[in-house]
Amino acid sequence: MKFITEEDLRDLYRKQPFTNYDLSPGERLTPGARQFLVDRGINMYDPSDPFISGKGKETPPPGEKKAEAPAGDGRQKRKFCSRMKSMQALFLLTAEELLEKDVCVSQQLTELYRQFACLGSAADGKCEAKDLCLSPCSGIDSGNFSQNLGDCFEITEFHMQMEKGREMLLLHRLRSELAQLDADLPDFLDTQLSDQVSGKLNQIINRLSQMICGALGGKECQRSM
Repeated sequence: MKFITEEDLRDLYRKQPFTNYDLSPGERLTPGARQFLVDRGINMYDPSDPFISGKGKETPPPGEKKAEAPAGDGRQKRKFCSRMKSMQALFLLTAEELLEKDVCVSQQLTELYRQFACLGSAADGKCEAKDLCLSPCSGIDSGNFSQNLGDCFEITEFHMQMEKGREMLLLHRLRSELAQLDADLPDFLDTQLSDQVSGKLNQIINRLSQMICGALGGKECQRSM
């Protein structure tokens, strides 16, 4: 007996999205794998199902086309668009909260918001966002600006007590949500487009990291310390 896991299906879906999945004799789905198919509206044929076992797939009469089941792509597109709208709202809320504290930071966030909004074109299968203008530091340069670099330093309750503690926490919250979206991109987009969007998204994330370092104070990049 071979069990097909959710991770098996995710790997297969990343390589080539599909709308139907057939289990071979002797294979079983784990609960997580079955939920993965349900969430994406993917049709499944299980020969062990007593209601269809031995019947095979239904064959339409000659001259009649079988109705196509709705593809999971539409649902994934809606999920992606919903996440994008939610993140755009968070950008604007963060910029609004910081407007009275630091106008320059609020303006920078507004610019990043516009850049992020351009990534929404990925829902139509294209990435129209241009590269962000890089202000290199000792930890971030042109060679790694588009890469997932993680946080420059860990944000803790200590930073909450600093003069610009609230600013750092708000920027960190936004950065964390963007990092989560980056991790979920393969669930929404094909591999090539996901990689393109991820590169642009990492530029925004790394720019936020630089802004957090700026709020911390000092001229030395915390990543290199």
